[in-house]
Amino acid sequence: MNDALQEIHDFLPCRTPQTWIDSALANQDLLLIDHAHCEKKAASTALSLMYRYVDNTELLNKMSRLAREELRHFEQVLAIMKKRGVTYAHLSPARYAAGLREAVRTEDPGRLVDVLIVGAIIEARSCERFAALAPSLDEKLAEFYNSLLKSEARHYQNYLTLAEQANGGPVDERVVQFLAIEQKLIESPDSEFRFHSGPVLAG
Repeated sequence: MNDALQEIHDFLPCRTPQTWIDSALANQDLLLIDHAHCEKKAASTALSLMYRYVDNTELLNKMSRLAREELRHFEQVLAIMKKRGVTYAHLSPARYAAGLREAVRTEDPGRLVDVLIVGAIIEARSCERFAALAPSLDEKLAEFYNSLLKSEARHYQNYLTLAEQANGGPVDERVVQFLAIEQKLIESPDSEFRFHSGPVLAG
């Protein structure tokens, strides 16, 4: 797993700021609620790709498996929340995913390539944040977050592979463009704490 995590650290343009980690540790109930939302949204994204691109057999197979895994993670987060007396509730979404998707092209095949690149970046960032948080969490939650690292790393790789196939070749230039957007979103201040927010402004 160390090799996979190193690959993700090499891929992402920056590490999660310590101020975000501090906010996460101080708001663990909110962290879990938004984490559950993220898992559900990830499953929804995979399913929407399956509905839109019905003739892409490899995409169908990989997204079907991914959707099942994300829903399983969603159930696991809900179970942890129930044990801790945390109520699952609606939250306004972070600006992160929407900020990345603003640059997605509107026509295929460019649209599919970009959506898959965004998926890869989100999975990679999730993996990086699980790894950053785990050493400071209680044993049960740390064990759970560490258990997610392998699947998130695989999802990131699957998304990038599918993006290259959809593009008919390397996607490095588009990846660089999206990573520049991602770095701004991760490093610029946010007004509310979310799993994918930037550092939260005090007060």
